[in-house]
Amino acid sequence: MPVMHAFEPPERFVVGTVGEPGARTFFLQAREGTRVVSVALEKQQVTVLAERLDELLDEVMKSAPAVVPAVAPFELDDNGPLEQPIEEEFRAGTMTLAWDPDDDMVVLEVFPINETEIIAEVDESGQLVDEDAVAAIELEEAEPEEVLLVRIAPRNARAFVKRAEAVLGAGRPNCPFCGNPIDPEGHLCVRANGFKRRDPV
Repeated sequence: MPVMHAFEPPERFVVGTVGEPGARTFFLQAREGTRVVSVALEKQQVTVLAERLDELLDEVMKSAPAVVPAVAPFELDDNGPLEQPIEEEFRAGTMTLAWDPDDDMVVLEVFPINETEIIAEVDESGQLVDEDAVAAIELEEAEPEEVLLVRIAPRNARAFVKRAEAVLGAGRPNCPFCGNPIDPEGHLCVRANGFKRRDPV
């Protein structure tokens, strides 16, 4: 049985970062009373989660406009820092989103990154038969050791998306020419023939 970190619902559920732009670590964090669970994830995962959550809410709103707000309620704005100390439970791999129509709640499950196993064909003496036969295979059938389960109301889900978008936007600005992030000391722009561009003031 996996360890279930269940928050149904949490008092607080946010995404936040630790570190400077360009070297930030992203965390999902859920809190209920003194119990806090922090899960590390990639910036791209935050982007996809926010987009999919917004799409899910928009879809539900079509059939239940009284249940799902069009925008995040102002009173739910949360710009505070992550809860301290931040102790990473695991690094996020697969995430699933669902709508529970019985309770009008969004259900999010976060699973750790799957481990991999190296498979190779060897002869009787233990020598590799064919080095090209070595393959990394995901252990999809293995039960995860931990799961983060969060159930939140639609209004809180909209607030989560709003904060996630703000956190994503607080990183390094993108170069208007090549689209790559600009470090504080500038970057070599491939669209400008290698000239070093700086963050516009």
